[in-house]
Amino acid sequence: MNIRKAAHLIAMKAKIQKYLNLKLVLLGFFLLFMVLFIIRSNTVTKTTTQNQQIQPIRPIQQEKYVISQTPSCTKLPPSLANTIIHYATSNITPQQTLQEISVTARVLERKSPCNFLVFGLGHDSLMWTALNHGGRTVFLEEDSSWIATIQEKHPSLESYHVVYNTKLTDADSLLELRQLPECTNVESDIRFPSCQLALKGLPSVFYEVEWDLIMVDAPTGWIPEAPGRMGAIYTAGMVARQRREGETEVFVHDVNREVEDKFSKTFLCEGYLKKQENRIRHFTIPSHRGAEVSFCP
Repeated sequence: MNIRKAAHLIAMKAKIQKYLNLKLVLLGFFLLFMVLFIIRSNTVTKTTTQNQQIQPIRPIQQEKYVISQTPSCTKLPPSLANTIIHYATSNITPQQTLQEISVTARVLERKSPCNFLVFGLGHDSLMWTALNHGGRTVFLEEDSSWIATIQEKHPSLESYHVVYNTKLTDADSLLELRQLPECTNVESDIRFPSCQLALKGLPSVFYEVEWDLIMVDAPTGWIPEAPGRMGAIYTAGMVARQRREGETEVFVHDVNREVEDKFSKTFLCEGYLKKQENRIRHFTIPSHRGAEVSFCP
């Protein structure tokens, strides 16, 4: 029994000694790894430090900051605000279609603010004034009671009463006046015209301002006893030719009707026609002052 115990103890001591030797070996490897790691770290640090000392010192670049420019906030002018409110709350729309309005709107986009003369005071008047914001928009109207009605609602609109002395039934005979020299003489005094077609007694503002755009959308021209637009079309063309320099954009609405069709082609000239969209035509008429040019190109 004692012999067995002694043998068992000897075996246990041998295992413990083997275990301790293994731990010592592992500890030695660990210590050796740590020594090598420390030596390598010191070497890298030293090399890095030397490289940093060798490299030239670069100047410090100041950071650049871009200041974003925020658009300034401007208050909507009362005239534009009233126009938006009017059309947003009204069931009445302009007589011109979107495509027709766009023809003039594109020109206004290039030329406004400018001097814009409109024959006719209607449901689109606020729109034209707004599209020519900052410019002067003047309306010539045949119906004095209608002017009073519109001015009560929109006092900011500048409108004047005009009396027309023609009748639609006279259109054919008036068209023949194209053959008379006094009706094609661009040097004649527009205030005291000798041509029967020319409008007379217009408000003084008509003669005092050089018009950049003219819209002929009046007077009434769809019943025989109406004055028709013969005189308005002719006078618009003459005023355009007599401007000091540059060009005048002239628009005629309702060219689907015979009078508007014939008179615009005859007195505004097909050679000056720039565009037609449905019932509207756009003419660009240059100044004829001091130029040896014919009435129509």
